[in-house]
Amino acid sequence: MAISLKSKFLGGMVGVALGDAIGELAFRWFDPNELLSQVEHQAVLRYTDDTAMTIGLAESLIEMGYIDEAHLGDTFRVNFNREPWRGYASGPPVIFSRVEREHVDYVEAARDLFGGQGSFGNGAAMRIAPVGLFYYDDPTLYERARASSIVTHTHPVGIDGAAVLAYAIARVTPLDPSANFQPDTLVNDLIEFARTPEMRAKMAEVATCLQGKVSPSEAARRLGRSVAVQESMPFALYAFLCHPNSFHDCLLCAITHGGDRDTLGAMAGALSGAYLGVENIPQAWQRKLENREYIESLAVRLARLKRANAT
Repeated sequence: MAISLKSKFLGGMVGVALGDAIGELAFRWFDPNELLSQVEHQAVLRYTDDTAMTIGLAESLIEMGYIDEAHLGDTFRVNFNREPWRGYASGPPVIFSRVEREHVDYVEAARDLFGGQGSFGNGAAMRIAPVGLFYYDDPTLYERARASSIVTHTHPVGIDGAAVLAYAIARVTPLDPSANFQPDTLVNDLIEFARTPEMRAKMAEVATCLQGKVSPSEAARRLGRSVAVQESMPFALYAFLCHPNSFHDCLLCAITHGGDRDTLGAMAGALSGAYLGVENIPQAWQRKLENREYIESLAVRLARLKRANAT
């Protein structure tokens, strides 16, 4: 790799947190110029539950060496109880409360959400970066992504959205960003990788938007920007594919067209950071990131564990 594996892991983890934090600011400042001005004037860029759960997934993966559903659920629950104010959606607190109260396992509690259909929200996808990074060359990636998802998201579409984003991150992690990037090739591979008709259709629509050179606002309308994973992850992917060589431009595209802005930012930031490496993320933004040193330490430990497993 022209850029080290360590840089790619750092880029993916820092990219999630910055995308999340700046996306959260975009709920208050819609205009891109106003938003950038606010980013410049913030003393600290504070992240939400998107990054908190990404941190938890990385912590569990590092401690166990693999994805252990019970340990991952416990890690999420402990982190939530310590910082419940991070902006969690309703699902995880309900699951954690039931686990504590009834001593059921996390997957059972997650499966019972929404009348027994489970969640197809974007919560499993928003935190998936450690899986895509760590298992970037693993043929069992889908199963790894599924294991990380079902602690909170058991609906097939919720799982599929997380797995497709993990695969996209995995595909861009070993790439040299100075080489010629082929968005069409990646999208076609994602269509093949997806397992639900909903996600395959949205990946095909991403390809259509790219081929037709539609505007970001039109792409956002077609692809969606809601909390449902099939209506948000595809637009985050589109933002990256339109701006593969600029973390700045990718992130602004993802978060300035409405919808679930912080999670759109987290997902797009994960892709862009994993592709470009941490050196190509604006340094001024990195310096302001809340808890940056700890997030970086997790990325470095993941990279070391990956190397150790490869020997």
